Amino acid sequence: MKRVVALGVAGGTGSGKTTVARAILEVIGERRIAFLEQDSYYRDIEWRSEAELQAHNFDHPNALDNELLIAHLEALKGGVAVEVPTYDFVTHRRTTATERVESRPVVLLEGILLFVEPRLRSLLDFKIYVDTPSDVRFIRRLRRDLEERGRTLEDVIRQYETTVRPMHLEFVEPSKRSADVIVPHGGENRVALEMVTARLEQLLSAAEA
Repeated sequence: MKRVVALGVAGGTGSGKTTVARAILEVIGERRIAFLEQDSYYRDIEWRSEAELQAHNFDHPNALDNELLIAHLEALKGGVAVEVPTYDFVTHRRTTATERVESRPVVLLEGILLFVEPRLRSLLDFKIYVDTPSDVRFIRRLRRDLEERGRTLEDVIRQYETTVRPMHLEFVEPSKRSADVIVPHGGENRVALEMVTARLEQLLSAAEA
C-alpha cells in the first residue's frame, strides 16, 4: 500500500481554517482526501444546569477526545476506514450517529488545537497554521455562533472572555511554532494556498513513487 500523507490545518477560532481546508479539498480533489474535523471529537459531557454548562471549558485541550482522534488518524494512515463521531453544538453532546470516512492518499485534519498534543502532532507530515488578527476572528466567531449554533450575544461574549481568548493565548498561539507553514490572512491568501497545495502535491508524488 502507498504511504498516506497526513496534513494538519490549525489556527485560532474564526481564523479561516475551514476556508483553507476547503481550498485544499478543491485543488487536490475530495476523492483523494479523507477529511476530519477536530470539532467532531469533543468529549460527551453531562450537564444538569445552565451554570454547569457555562462552567465547562470547551477551549482547553482536555475537552477533546484526542485519544480517539489519534486512533482514527493512525487507522486512516494504515488504510483502514473509521467511524467519526457526530457532535451537536446546540445540546453540547455527542450524538449516536457516526460518519464513515474511508482511507485516502491524504488525510486532512482541521482544528484549533491540532498542534498542541505531541502525539497527534507527530503523526502529521505537513502542518499549516492560519494566522488572522484577533478582531477579525472574534467577529467571525460571533456571526457563526449567533447564526448557526443558537447562541445569544451575551453568551458568546462571556465565553470568549472567560475561556476562548485565555486558551488561545495559552495553547493555540504558541502552537504555531510547530507549523511548517504559517498562512496570514486565512483563505484570502491565494499565493500561500498555491504554495501549500504545490507542496502537498510534492508529498503525494513522493508517497506514490
